[in-house]
Amino acid sequence: MRWNCTVRVRPTTRRLAGAGLLLAAALTASPAAASPRETPDVRPAAAEPRVSAPLAHTYSIVARDPKTGELGVAVQSHWFSVGSLVTWAQAGVGAVATQSFVEPSYGPGGLALMAEGVSAPETLRRLLQKDEQAEVRQVAMVDARGHAAAHTGSLCIPAAGHHLGEGYSVQANLMLDDGVWPAMARAFETESGDLAERMLAALEAAERAGGDIRGRQSAAILVVRGQPTGNIWIDRVVDLRVEDHPEPVQELRRLVRLQRAYRLMNAGDEHVAARRYDEALQAYAAAERLVPDNHEFIFWHAVALVTIDRVTDSLPVFRRAFLMNPSWALLVPRLVTVGLLPDDPEVIGRILAQGPSAGAHSHDPAPAPPAPRDRPGPGHR
Repeated sequence: MRWNCTVRVRPTTRRLAGAGLLLAAALTASPAAASPRETPDVRPAAAEPRVSAPLAHTYSIVARDPKTGELGVAVQSHWFSVGSLVTWAQAGVGAVATQSFVEPSYGPGGLALMAEGVSAPETLRRLLQKDEQAEVRQVAMVDARGHAAAHTGSLCIPAAGHHLGEGYSVQANLMLDDGVWPAMARAFETESGDLAERMLAALEAAERAGGDIRGRQSAAILVVRGQPTGNIWIDRVVDLRVEDHPEPVQELRRLVRLQRAYRLMNAGDEHVAARRYDEALQAYAAAERLVPDNHEFIFWHAVALVTIDRVTDSLPVFRRAFLMNPSWALLVPRLVTVGLLPDDPEVIGRILAQGPSAGAHSHDPAPAPPAPRDRPGPGHR
C-alpha cells in the first residue's frame, strides 16, 4: 500500500495539452450524453470509444474514518449538479469519485466489486483495464478496510493529479495550479471533527489554494455508515448537494450545519418520547445554538417545555418565536386538538398572550383532529 503518495500530471508537449482540449470539445459537442443513473452497464465500455462522456473537471476527496468506519466522498466543480455524476458510496462497502471526462459506471461498478470483497486498488485496476479511454479519466475509491486507490489519466487537463494518504485520496483536474490537492491532503489530515467536517475542510483548502481554474458552481457531500443497517435512510449519514450556487462550498457547509441542527431537534423529540426531558432540552438548545435564527426550532422547543409541565419557562421562548414569525400563534390552538398542547384554556391563553396579536388568534378555527397519537412530545415532522 502506498501512503502519502502524490501524483502530478504535467503537459510534457504541446500535443498532449492539445489532445485534452480537442477531446473536451468533441465530448461537449456530443448530443448523446448519457445520464449517470441510466447507464445500464456497471462496467466501463471496452468495445468502442464513448464520445458521450459528461464532463466533471473538479476536485474531490474519498475517505474512511478509522474511528467510526464511516465512508465518504465530497466534491466541488464549475459544472452543474456535480454530485449527480461524481459521488458514490455504500454503507459498509466503500466510496468512489469518478471525474474529468466522467464514466459514471465506475461508481456502481466499483461498489459492486468492493461489496464482493475486492479491495479498492484491485477494483480500480480491473475497471481501468476494461476502459479504452482510461487516459481521460480521473477516479478514486476507498474500501471499508481503508484501502485507497486513485488514477489520473495522462490526458486529464492540467493541472491534474492526486495524493494518496492513509484511508483517503484527494484528486483534482483543470486546477489553477498543482498545489490544490496537496493543500486538500494537509487540511484533511490536520482537521479535527467527524468525517464530514474533515472533508469539508479539504474542499475549503482547495478553494484557498486556487481551486478550479474556471471558478465554482456546484458541490456535494455523501457520508455513509461503516456498518450497514439495510435501511438507506439510516445508512446515509450525510447526503447533501448544492446544484448551482456562486459559492457552493460555503453553501455546502451551511447545509451540513443545518442538517446537524435538525438531527439534534429529532433527537430531542425522541428524548421527549422516552421521557428523558433533560436530554431533550439539551438537544433543543444545541440545535438553536447551531442555527439561532430558525424560529421553527424555537417554537417546538417551547412546545416541548409545555409538554414537560414547564409552562412558565416556555413563555419567553414562545414570545421569541412569535416575534420572529407571528403565524406560529395560529398553530397553537390547532395543537390542542391533536394532543400536542394541553386542552387548558388558561395555559393556551398565557401562551397566546406572548404574541403581538393574541386576540386575533385565540378563536382561530382548528381542523378536525386526526386519529389519536400514541407518542408524546412535539412530533412535528
